[in-house]
Amino acid sequence: MDDSVRTRLAELRRAFHRYPEPGWCEFWTTARLIEELREIGVDELAIGPDAYDPADRMAVPEDEVLDEWYDRALDRGADPAILEQVRGGNTGCVAVVELGDGPTVGLRVDIDGLYIDESAADGHTPADEGFRSETGETMHACGHDTHMTWGLATIDAIKRSDFSGRLVVFFQPAEEVSGGGAPMARSEYAADIDYFFAVHVGLDHPTGEVVAGIERPLAMCHIDVEIEGDSAHAGKAPEQGANAIQALGTAISNVYAIPRHSAGMTRVNVGRVEGGTASNIIAEDVEAIAEARGETTALMEYAKTELTKKFETAAEMHDCDATVEVVSESPRADSDPELVDVVARAAEDVDSVDRILPTADFGASEDATFLMKRVQEEGGLACYSIVGTDHPTSHHTPRFDVDERSLETGVSVLSNAIVSVSTDRP
Repeated sequence: MDDSVRTRLAELRRAFHRYPEPGWCEFWTTARLIEELREIGVDELAIGPDAYDPADRMAVPEDEVLDEWYDRALDRGADPAILEQVRGGNTGCVAVVELGDGPTVGLRVDIDGLYIDESAADGHTPADEGFRSETGETMHACGHDTHMTWGLATIDAIKRSDFSGRLVVFFQPAEEVSGGGAPMARSEYAADIDYFFAVHVGLDHPTGEVVAGIERPLAMCHIDVEIEGDSAHAGKAPEQGANAIQALGTAISNVYAIPRHSAGMTRVNVGRVEGGTASNIIAEDVEAIAEARGETTALMEYAKTELTKKFETAAEMHDCDATVEVVSESPRADSDPELVDVVARAAEDVDSVDRILPTADFGASEDATFLMKRVQEEGGLACYSIVGTDHPTSHHTPRFDVDERSLETGVSVLSNAIVSVSTDRP
């Protein structure tokens, strides 16, 4: 890969980094992806609702949030014709390249950012070199700007390779809220895939290291909770109220007391609470967001059931009502050993790779597992890999960044693996 290509990869990644958008609000991002894909040249390009059924989306924001980000994208100069196609939060796309007879290969990359205000401190490369997030409230703090760059560059590399077959690349929205994997997995584009790859940058693996296939991704679910009680004067007549904050406090304590399970690991967390109006008013309404995870899908279901029960029974104890809604979830899916071996061999041929781990624990959750499971259930093979990068702080923090040398590494590993399954099937 020559210096001009490396420069182009960095420029593309930095362009995405400057304007991160949250799940289902990736309007400018989708428009930019479409422009790049049209420039590269693909045989089929399904945009937004042509790529999946909008009814299958999970964790979609309120209309006013979607409208705000839509208007921002328009103001930023995104193509109005493309924006009209994705209006209402139908973001993302699927690109297809037909290159003769051979297997159908899928690749998934995610495209959304996080609600994190990026650091402007000295020593943070995006701030120092002028590509810090410009939104003032969101950031590519998990490397999805890198993932999109890999997806685009891999399509370009495959078009110039010996690959024979059909390549389907999913530019998936809303990964951070586990909202976009399911609709793309249920779409026609996920049917009859022989080999499927998903990939992530970093995750505490340094530049030059590749994990061929992750083990034990956690099944997970996101939950919204509303507890409704009755207000009263906290000094004059507190007994006349039904204290929603008190009910929530009980629920939180009980959530963290959910028994561990003999079949494996579970996780629960209450991540945000909001409610009440003043110190002298018994709170009548509070809201919370929480999550449950499990080493298996069944264990996640156990934790989810128990978590739901804790909120409902705590509300009842304090004469309140609880509404618990599962807004999104994702199952566990494991990498197939045969495809892990393919990625490992592909990485061996990349000069910038100096260490290959066949497998490693993931320790987190991913809704690419919906796509993995569909491929596996239909007889194909799936794999989720990690391309390491030096990152100065952890993912999901204001000073997160990637080592841009990993851009070239990721493209080389992915394109080698995709070519390999078309010429020497595992």
